[in-house]
Amino acid sequence: MIGFNKHDISRNACMLTGGQSRQGYDWWWHSFTAINEKTGAEKPFFIEFFVCNPALGGSEPVFGQLPENREKGLRPSYLLVKTGAWGENAGQYHRFFGWDHVQMDWGVPFSIEAGDCFLDETRTKGSVKVTPEEAAKHPEYLCQAGEISWDLKIRKKTAFNVGFGAGKLFRSLQLFEMFWHAEGMKTEFEGEILYNGERYRVEPETCFGYSDKNWGKDFTSPWVWLSSCNLTSVKTGKRLKDSVFDIGGGCPKIGPVALKRKLLSAFWYEGTPYEFNFSKFWTFTRTKFDCRETEDQIIWHVEQRTWRNRMVTDITCEKKDMLLIQYEAPNGKKLHNRLWNGGNGVGRVKLYHSGKLVDEVICENIGCEYGEYD
Repeated sequence: MIGFNKHDISRNACMLTGGQSRQGYDWWWHSFTAINEKTGAEKPFFIEFFVCNPALGGSEPVFGQLPENREKGLRPSYLLVKTGAWGENAGQYHRFFGWDHVQMDWGVPFSIEAGDCFLDETRTKGSVKVTPEEAAKHPEYLCQAGEISWDLKIRKKTAFNVGFGAGKLFRSLQLFEMFWHAEGMKTEFEGEILYNGERYRVEPETCFGYSDKNWGKDFTSPWVWLSSCNLTSVKTGKRLKDSVFDIGGGCPKIGPVALKRKLLSAFWYEGTPYEFNFSKFWTFTRTKFDCRETEDQIIWHVEQRTWRNRMVTDITCEKKDMLLIQYEAPNGKKLHNRLWNGGNGVGRVKLYHSGKLVDEVICENIGCEYGEYD
């Protein structure tokens, strides 16, 4: 049974053609856990290549949050290499390139290179350094001071192909405001990270890795994402080595029409697919979710049903381990100012088929995100 687990690297190509090249974004996200070589402690990391308005670019990056650019009506344009870590000493560090200094293969498979930063389907490497002076002088960088370098192999094992919603017709018509494809919702990374002077190793068996991409004209609100492949069966007490779940969405838009409170979800459970996808209307997918912020935690509760299956997800993440992750939209606006993002979520998922409990699953190392604006 394959279901949604259909690899399609054509969806990982850069999508910013036509009007979206002048008002659009495209990003390739990677997150994983690494091991400190000295202490043996785990630490989750992320690396993202974020493309914004390439047709408006030149020799220098254009920052949409600079007052002078806002007064002139200039929209942002750059390649952003966005990196960082969660947990103790969490931080996000940004490196920007003007388009004259970016080499991109727009075909299949894709590749991006600027300076010593590189990404394609099977490898990424690079470095980002932001000094305290730069972070203080340039609030438009939207990041903290810190330093990171990496060299990693990438093997994408399990896909979440959402179907025709991100298919060629919908992409060519640019119907959705925000598209999603997870070529590697379970990904094995291998290599090393140097993070603020500490060396970490990344190993396929313990990285609990994830890779996806989003592209479009603007960001959804609410913004929800949950995923993990570090899963243990309550029924057997054993690790689920061929399993992963992925939940994303919030308020997708088709043109001006908002589909409120909609999520796309998939659970690959030891080779059996369970999908909850509102775009596949014949499955009669129904979704209820509640995300909230307390003084110390972000809490997610998601319930989804189809004709035969049900998935109940309860996740928490400590705010001290998370980041308020920063993006500006292609139109130059920054509406998400409390977008919580983490890699240390924990919780449980209950999976049902035809009314019977398939398994209750303990979830760790959960990638998680929640943000909403009025």
